[in-house]
Amino acid sequence: MDVTPAAVADERDRIRDDDAVVALINDVRARLGPAFGVEVDPVGAERYREAVDAVFADGDRAVNVAALSMLLRELDCAGDYPGFVVDEFLGRKLAATVAGGQPLALLAEATFHVADVHVHGDEGDAAGDDDRLAALAAGFQTRLPGWEWTETASPFAVDPG
Repeated sequence: MDVTPAAVADERDRIRDDDAVVALINDVRARLGPAFGVEVDPVGAERYREAVDAVFADGDRAVNVAALSMLLRELDCAGDYPGFVVDEFLGRKLAATVAGGQPLALLAEATFHVADVHVHGDEGDAAGDDDRLAALAAGFQTRLPGWEWTETASPFAVDPG
């Protein structure tokens, strides 16, 4: 695998144009909202594409997101189980990297498992490709607006005065 600026741009385009991620983001939000007793706004394709552009505008984050996505897209293992730990690990890291710093990174890692349970690759896809899709959905749904608690000030902020 050769990770060059051109390869990162190609991976951005691939991720940006993947409407399956948007559908999975909304599926995850539809599952999580009721579990937490809240309404969560769905995400439209344009909002998703803007978030992809923002992630890839940060070159340090872009190269890591692209490399993790590229690894997962190609990762395969006979019988899948021996590769299970690797694709789960890479999927969690991809979700966290997309989401940003803490605490969103941890939330994205947890959300990855919710998404991953509901994603199944197509026949002939590499074993890691469904983890890639779940990771992208978990990371972007975490960083995108729509959760009321992320849009208000934290009650735990301490006044510096």
